[in-house]
Amino acid sequence: MSNENKLTLAGLAKLAGVSTSTVSRALNDNPLIKKETRESLQALARENNFSLNRAASRLRTQKTNVIAVILNLIDDTDQSISDPFLLKVVGDLNQVLNQNGYELLLSNSHMTHGDWANYFISSSRADGIIVIGQGKDTIELDKVAKSGAPLVVWGDPNAESNYAVVGSNNDLGGYLATKHLLEGGCKRILFLGDPEHAEMGERHKGYTRALKEAKLGSNKDLTLPCDITSKVAYEKVGEAILNKGLFFDGIVATSDMVALGALKALKERYINIPNDVGIIGFDDIAMAELFHPALTTIKQDTKLASKVMVEQLLKQLNGQAAESVVMDVELIKRKSTLSN
Repeated sequence: MSNENKLTLAGLAKLAGVSTSTVSRALNDNPLIKKETRESLQALARENNFSLNRAASRLRTQKTNVIAVILNLIDDTDQSISDPFLLKVVGDLNQVLNQNGYELLLSNSHMTHGDWANYFISSSRADGIIVIGQGKDTIELDKVAKSGAPLVVWGDPNAESNYAVVGSNNDLGGYLATKHLLEGGCKRILFLGDPEHAEMGERHKGYTRALKEAKLGSNKDLTLPCDITSKVAYEKVGEAILNKGLFFDGIVATSDMVALGALKALKERYINIPNDVGIIGFDDIAMAELFHPALTTIKQDTKLASKVMVEQLLKQLNGQAAESVVMDVELIKRKSTLSN
């Protein structure tokens, strides 16, 4: 019948009142779609003489057109998909994956609970894996890579690894942030973040390098380990001031959310920003400009990074070698710091 040739997957989806991805998964008998919905859409396809050959072919090749995106959360903090930066990355990844014909399957994990290569790849839940966050311990990531599973990680691209890592030039970001505060007159700059974390450690290196160039040297008392949440940052800064007084005049925060927590702690103590303490974040999330004062920050280009991550994953799916890529960063000057 001519209708068999004319009706497309998109047409069938419109007829059913669902998305094309839902129809595609249903025709492939994907367990992500409820059994009742799968059966209903399969019946509708037969009624309209829609060819199931393409779906059968995908079953034979075990291709799912799904990419698992795993949030490798920091330790046991309350960082989650509600984090604005993670939302930004996941949203950009979803858009790029959809443009390339893939669906995004999101998972929260500390990467310590099971065999992810087997769960997602061997069981045909996904064709490849993108992990957001390299963390402190890369043992689980190494296992996934050694299994041969297609894998790309958002993290520290300068770190030695046996898998492709896409990430910002964190060392440069830490350096630019610290240098900007120094140029604004700061002399005792606090680093607020965890140097043992892969990406944060690179930012700390840049921070230390800028201080050495200014002949200020490093001061262990000016590094305040902190998880990447505004709540923890708020508590850490408040506790530090309570114990030592205002012993710093600048803050390099390892994320905008950390900067927000620090900002709140300072403002509650009537400390003027930026005249008493200059503060700079990292990420340039949408709300950074809405802080009071508007937050100076280091911008990470998540749109371009998402495109690069997907490109490196598709290379592996096509049997090609992937490579790590360093992304540029940019200093965005706003009202939370003084300029020379």
